[in-house]
Amino acid sequence: MADIANLMHGFSVAFSFYHVALIVMGVLLGILVGVLPGLGAPNGVTLLLPLTFTMDPVSAIILLSSMYWGALFGGSTTSILFNIPGEPSSVATTFDGYPMAKQGRATEALSTAFFSAGIGALTGVIVITLLAGWIAQFALRFSSPEFFAIYLLAFCSFIGLGGGDPLKAAVSLLAGLAFATVGMDTVSGELRLTFGWTDLLRGISFLVAVIGLFGIGELLLTVQEELKFKGVSSRIEVHEIFRALARLPHYWVTFLRSAAVGVWMGITPGGPTAASFMSYGLGRRFGKYGRNFGKGEPEGVIAPEVADHSAGTAALLPMLALGVPGSATAAVMMGGLMIWGLQPGPLLFVEQPDFVWGLIASMYLSNIVAVVLVLATVPLFASILRIPFGIIGPIIIVVCLIGAYTVANAEFDVMMAVAFGIVGYVFKRLDYPIAPLVLAMVLGDKAEDAFRQSMLYSGGSLSIFWSNGLVGMLMALALLLLAWPLISRGIQTIRPARTA
Repeated sequence: MADIANLMHGFSVAFSFYHVALIVMGVLLGILVGVLPGLGAPNGVTLLLPLTFTMDPVSAIILLSSMYWGALFGGSTTSILFNIPGEPSSVATTFDGYPMAKQGRATEALSTAFFSAGIGALTGVIVITLLAGWIAQFALRFSSPEFFAIYLLAFCSFIGLGGGDPLKAAVSLLAGLAFATVGMDTVSGELRLTFGWTDLLRGISFLVAVIGLFGIGELLLTVQEELKFKGVSSRIEVHEIFRALARLPHYWVTFLRSAAVGVWMGITPGGPTAASFMSYGLGRRFGKYGRNFGKGEPEGVIAPEVADHSAGTAALLPMLALGVPGSATAAVMMGGLMIWGLQPGPLLFVEQPDFVWGLIASMYLSNIVAVVLVLATVPLFASILRIPFGIIGPIIIVVCLIGAYTVANAEFDVMMAVAFGIVGYVFKRLDYPIAPLVLAMVLGDKAEDAFRQSMLYSGGSLSIFWSNGLVGMLMALALLLLAWPLISRGIQTIRPARTA
């Protein structure tokens, strides 16, 4: 009941003309970011972040989160109409969405995707509403050993649950941790890894790094692939919208299965992209119409969209309650919280209830607004994609470089953004995940501080990380996830031997 009362208070904060206007503006900007390949939600939120420095934190986070939801919806638009995923998590939507559009069922495909996305997002918000307060109360028991254990668990989750090459995920994490140590040591005051560059005394700006990794890096990759837009009709027929809505209850099993996958992958560092592919695979294997997947089957659109958006929303839960972001965009938002002077974690619910519950309440409203706006603006944003990429690309580059400069009004940051753009391009070409690097840059100094404080408490003994049941369980789980790729490989080796 306390959480319901807090939510009602949050609605009183969110339902002001100013905040509703911010929601509409954020969703529209997010849709634009989502439909333009090369930007994406993390970079769009990063570019908008400097503009929020003069805003109060509640308004700022509402604007950023609304852009996030809009970007997720915008990625679905291009996936269906142009077979170009505006977001990595929208790739699975192209498998059935684009065939439906080519068959003259663009309105059905878009309506199915948007309504499914809205339901998935609202599922994630409901989970946050029900669990956020409980997780925050539980996390109040944490001290420095527990916080280090939870940070280690987040790092190891990318290795054990990331779905890709665990060695590459580990390399990405270690690179992020190395970047996080640049600058002045917060404990001893000594300089580290500055190599005589005075501009590195303040460390590497997280925002500048993200602008380069997600913005410039993606554009370099797009230029190499010589991206060309080939779309189908983007006309929206109203009667088809209601017809698609009426058919959705027939897929209730798919909704439940996909929402469960999405919420789990959002709370863990699996993220929206892994959730959408996993849900699509489960739908093809267990769905009622799984045999039709890839041929223009609506269930093939519902499964990834529900999982994508429920994961994207649920990723904010560990960021708010534990200070551990569940996705790259949540990591960027967490960086914004720290810039605004807020400390993510359990005390945030006690010290800043207006901020937390105002954000949660705005998530209900912004996702409903996003469904309406994205249906209304599909023809407009689809027409933008018919502009030659030779014009759009340079504009995005200029916006990225301006955003990097405005972080600290330093030309050095512009050069750093370009350098990280090259790093992002190389990572993409070699199939190294970027999300672990971003997470490590956000949490690296916090994990180091927690570890060093624990060592001071224990006189240098690692036994403090096994001093009670809670921290011992977290450490054991983290080590299990770290070793899971080797364990799973051993299990796969043993099974054929037994069947032989």
